[in-house]
Amino acid sequence: MRIRNGRILTPGGVLEGHDLVVAKGRIQALEIPGGGGRVVLDAQGLWIAPGLIDIHIHGALGYDVMDATASALGRVARYLARHGVTSWLPTTMSASREAIDAAIANVASCPQPQEGAQHLGAHVEGPYLCQRYRGAQASEALRPPDPEEYDAWLQGGIVRLITVAPELPGADRLIAAGRRVGIEFAIGHSGADYETVLKAVDCGLRQATHTFNGMAGLHHRQPGTLGAVLDERRILAQLIGDGLHVHPAVLRLLLRAKGRDKVILISDAMRATGLGDGDFELGGQAVTVREGEARTLEGALAGSTVTLDEVLRRVMRYADLTLPQALPMASGVPAAAMGLAGRKGTLQVGADADIILLDDDARVQLTLVGGRVVHDRSGVMKL
Repeated sequence: MRIRNGRILTPGGVLEGHDLVVAKGRIQALEIPGGGGRVVLDAQGLWIAPGLIDIHIHGALGYDVMDATASALGRVARYLARHGVTSWLPTTMSASREAIDAAIANVASCPQPQEGAQHLGAHVEGPYLCQRYRGAQASEALRPPDPEEYDAWLQGGIVRLITVAPELPGADRLIAAGRRVGIEFAIGHSGADYETVLKAVDCGLRQATHTFNGMAGLHHRQPGTLGAVLDERRILAQLIGDGLHVHPAVLRLLLRAKGRDKVILISDAMRATGLGDGDFELGGQAVTVREGEARTLEGALAGSTVTLDEVLRRVMRYADLTLPQALPMASGVPAAAMGLAGRKGTLQVGADADIILLDDDARVQLTLVGGRVVHDRSGVMKL
């Protein structure tokens, strides 16, 4: 396959007047037109970009990762592909040991969908979280790290990211053990002080879950959890950039403090995404969605109802960023955070052919996963 007549977003900048050549699921070449093979896709001036990667998402269209069914993962995966997401981490909630294990086992056993985004493994958010900053996590499900529970996660090969409150007893041992087998860790739903966060970073923690939300705030004499996230360069900051979870002004402050290369855009989408307002459930708790805002009966924000492409568009608008400036936060940065630099989230020779075509408003027109078309919004392939 050759993709021609588009503006290619490469790690080195925007490349025009070149073909992107795909073979056997990978990017084979970026070359001047005229090589062998036939042109099968005329991008007609659209942006050719790496697929989006959502490392923090619970569900959509009435389905949730905690449903622990193949149909739930498949429906969400196909929906994500329509929104330019080519890879994702199905994300759990705090629940019983049996429920979390079932969700993880479901991710492990489900085949990758032929017409949707591919999962990269599981993101376990909870149950090792702080009660005070639990947000929409079920209070009764929270508990300290237990090796009898998490050893199976570490050895199973499917858990790729764990959100933990590092102030809990035993959290340091969990992080150290997980890092030895290549699992990434994020601080989240935590009230840890500055020093405790830095100790966790020394153990191998490298991310912050939905920065600003579910964590102790900043004080000029007690920098706390947020202060450590902002100050420590080894921490990558996940951000729900919908304009609701974080005010646009604060979003801009985060980008200035961390730099775009240290920010990961996430959706944190829950099962109401794509369905509009109504009454739903998240982690066993009743959630009401009104005008796109999801809250528990106690009033806590309960994830978002937007997809990652919409987050990208809003961040571009709030921070006055161009697509080339903003898109890496939803592609290359999360790929690198998950140890997939050079393979995912980039358009370069040898990378997976996870490719999206976008118009100037960052609306997804075409999605390819592994070189296979899984979404064609406007009949680009028919041109």
